[in-house]
Amino acid sequence: MGALIVCENLWKIYRVGDVEIQALRGIDLTITRGEFVAVMGASGSGKSTLMNILGCLDQPTRGRYWLDGVEVGTLGPDALAEIRNRQIGFVFQNFNLIPRTSALENAQLPLFYRGLSLKEQRALAAAALARVGLSGREHHYPTQLSGGQQQRVAIARALVSSPSILLADEPTGNLDTESSREIMGILERLNREDHLTVILVTHEPDIAAYASRELAMKDGRIISDRRAAVLSASAAGRPGT
Repeated sequence: MGALIVCENLWKIYRVGDVEIQALRGIDLTITRGEFVAVMGASGSGKSTLMNILGCLDQPTRGRYWLDGVEVGTLGPDALAEIRNRQIGFVFQNFNLIPRTSALENAQLPLFYRGLSLKEQRALAAAALARVGLSGREHHYPTQLSGGQQQRVAIARALVSSPSILLADEPTGNLDTESSREIMGILERLNREDHLTVILVTHEPDIAAYASRELAMKDGRIISDRRAAVLSASAAGRPGT
């Protein structure tokens, strides 16, 4: 279906005083539209740094990154903000919901600067909540929802702009086993039925098993890249199957 993400020789170097920290070391990566990719690695392996660059939240020190044919490094702040708002949906471990705002209003947030009427915004937010199984919960506040339901609201917020990519950083890290299965089932369905490209950062093998491609990182490098044919045996025994 064509390359959606192309990374060529990405390096990310941080300086802390006189110390140089090489977070990424020459990453070459191509992700095809519609893939479900899990990125694994221990703390400090570079997986979150890579996710931040793919999400246009950070820039590499050197190297090139193309998103849907556009070289990201050539874009200014306004264009990057537009990409983040329209093409990329973010889901984080801590949900990042606004406590005094309803589920509907939380899901609606990315639409505020789209020039849509309030009625259109609410309709799109309600549809996104329905896609994650939260019809009837639109007016509940985060404190009235379980952890799994809060993460569903976060996924709805990520979906409301109809993005090309959903980036999920440890989306089950604060959830119990059953809620984790439910969240991963939603991500799997969105990938399978809507052909949404999903990139998932996790350190849990049973969560990574939902993906059709698994990247392992260590010391800022990709040390393995396994695809569906190799993963099929382990995926058959994943939670919830």
